[in-house]
Amino acid sequence: MNKNDPRAQRVRNLPPYIFEEIDRIKYKLLAEGKDIIDLSVGDPDLMPPRFLINELIKHLSDQAVYRYPPYQGTTDFCRTIGDWYRRQLNVKIHPQKEVWSLIGSKEGIAHLVMALVNPGDIVLLPNPCFPMYRSSVILAGGQIEDMPLTKDNNWLPDLSAIKPSIARRAKLMLLNYPNNPTTAVASRAFYKELIRFAGKYGIIICQDAAYSDMYFGERPVSFLEMPGAKEVGVETRSFTKMFNVAGWRVGWLAGNQHVVKAVGQLKTNVDSGLFVAFQRACVTALKKGMPEVARLRRIYKERCAWLADTMQSLGWKVTRPEATFYLWVPVPPPYKNSMDFCRSLLKRCAVLATPGRGFGRYGEGYIRMSLTIRDEQLNKVIKRLSHFRT
Repeated sequence: MNKNDPRAQRVRNLPPYIFEEIDRIKYKLLAEGKDIIDLSVGDPDLMPPRFLINELIKHLSDQAVYRYPPYQGTTDFCRTIGDWYRRQLNVKIHPQKEVWSLIGSKEGIAHLVMALVNPGDIVLLPNPCFPMYRSSVILAGGQIEDMPLTKDNNWLPDLSAIKPSIARRAKLMLLNYPNNPTTAVASRAFYKELIRFAGKYGIIICQDAAYSDMYFGERPVSFLEMPGAKEVGVETRSFTKMFNVAGWRVGWLAGNQHVVKAVGQLKTNVDSGLFVAFQRACVTALKKGMPEVARLRRIYKERCAWLADTMQSLGWKVTRPEATFYLWVPVPPPYKNSMDFCRSLLKRCAVLATPGRGFGRYGEGYIRMSLTIRDEQLNKVIKRLSHFRT
């Protein structure tokens, strides 16, 4: 063993932390007493609905919630997920066979990759994408094939550009719509093509729908709404994004029963399920709390529209997002890359954004700004950007 570096090779293979330099500058400025406004992380600032907090408190006094939970989820939790799909999306989901509770969708996707991907298997990944997707495939020993997301194609992968020789060897495709970081939404036509493509080549689809309830126009199409979707894949959902409880780490997997079973088999060996008090609170929220989700959605819509429009008036080439609580902002000239631009924003304006390159090489030329800060802080951002000259 190398005592100076005991890491397993799979950990050594993980990509470098591209934000290290930004963090170094950030903490240096904080130490100097600078007022940093952090737009780099999508960590909701709004309080969750009061009824949800009260519901959790009520169940915390029940001794039964402190015992080990059922691995899959309580019967009531799984049944409520099935009812939610039927009521909200007119989709039939079998609560015993096609649902599994997750300790947040991030954990669920990582375990899904581990449950399905053998060393050397090809995994099709969007680029740019949430960095954890790449890390999960690397840890599983899979082979990554990028699907470029570009503005010209509405930030959707061009399935026709995937070589048949690659498609035939691919085991899994990860997608994320509404999309982080680009904020794009997938159409019915795209999902129809996707399901046909996946069926032709025997590819499993995992659609990460974490931001599916943060939309600002028509409700985005759910992958599972489409005919044939359950034959080829699954989707993950994030309760914690819906109700502003990111720290609770609650989500679920739904769809193809064979994929759900495989993920469940792995999870029963590596974790002990989701805290029952959280499950009980979620049951009540999914039955009665969707008006609260709509209220939160309106707040984010107003923030996104206001910041995008105000930045436009200052000369920034930014458009209103269709969904999520992010802005995907082109890097202005004369900056050559997103890291240089983020570094300049931080040093000159004390505003921290995420360089697009951190989501993959096809994210270069953009930065991502999160709208999960208070209105007074957003006003400060605009004031600082108004004095920024590229």
